[in-house]
Amino acid sequence: MQAATIGYFTRPMKTRFILIQTSHAGNVGAAARAMKTMGFDDLVLVAPRWPNVLRREETIQRSSGAHDVLERCRVVETLDEALDGMSHLCATAMTPRDFGPPTTTPRVHFEQLAAANALALAEPRAADAAPLQQGIAFLFGSERFGMRNEDVYRCHACLSIPSNPQFGSLNLAAALQLIAYEWRLALGGFAPDAASAASTPPPAIDAPQATQVLARVADARQVSGVLTHWEQALVALEFLDPQVPRKLMPRLNALLNRAQITPEEVHILRGIAKTILQRTVPPST
Repeated sequence: MQAATIGYFTRPMKTRFILIQTSHAGNVGAAARAMKTMGFDDLVLVAPRWPNVLRREETIQRSSGAHDVLERCRVVETLDEALDGMSHLCATAMTPRDFGPPTTTPRVHFEQLAAANALALAEPRAADAAPLQQGIAFLFGSERFGMRNEDVYRCHACLSIPSNPQFGSLNLAAALQLIAYEWRLALGGFAPDAASAASTPPPAIDAPQATQVLARVADARQVSGVLTHWEQALVALEFLDPQVPRKLMPRLNALLNRAQITPEEVHILRGIAKTILQRTVPPST
C-alpha cells in the first residue's frame, strides 16, 4: 500500500500491528478487516494459539474480504522477530503499570509523535539533532491475560483507550480498530473522494528537504541487542546480580528509549560492552 505521510511531508513511516499469543482465530480475521479499513496491511502474529490460524474458516470469514492482509501476514515465534525494523513501540493496556513507559491516550501520543517528526524535518539537521522514527509498531496482548509486563517495558508508550470506567472491556479487534483510526487521523486521514485521491500524485518535496541526511533511530531489535550485551557486561563486572536483577534492565531499556539512540550509537555501546567482557572474562582454554 502507499506509504503513510504525516502532515505536509512525504517521508515514509512503516506501520505494523502485532498480535501476541492470540487465542481466538476470529479476532485475527477481524483485526485484518480493521486494518484494511484504515489503509494498513502489515500484520504480524507472535506465537498464536492456532498454528494454522491464517487458514482457519473463522479467520477468513471474519476478515470480510481483507484477504490480502491475511496473505501478507507473518507468523513468528518471538516478539524480537516481529519488531524487526520498528523503532517506536506502543503497548496497549487498559490498566496503567506502576513501572514502565508513560500511559497516555492514542490521540495525544500520536499528535506529539507527528509534531516531533514534522519539526525534525522542517528544521535544519544538526549533527546532534534528534533522530527520526523509521517505523511504529502497535502491540496487542492475548485476549486472556493482556500484555506481559516484560513486553510493556520494551515500549516507548502505553496507549489506553478512554472508555467507561465501570466497563472498559474492549474486544481485541475493536481496540485495534480504534487505534488504527486515530493513527490514520494523525497521518492525515483520507480524502473524502478516495478514488480521486488515490490517482493524485503526492506533492513534490523541496530540493533542500530531499537532500537532507536523515538520522535513523535504532530499531527495537538493535536496542534489544545492546541490552543483552550490556547485561552480560554488567554481570561480569558484578554490578548486576542475575539472581536478584530487580528492574535494572527494564530501567536501562526505558533510558535507551528516551535517548532515541542511532545505529551508530548502538555500535559504540556494544563496543564498550565487548571491551568490558574482554577485560573481565578470562579466555577459555
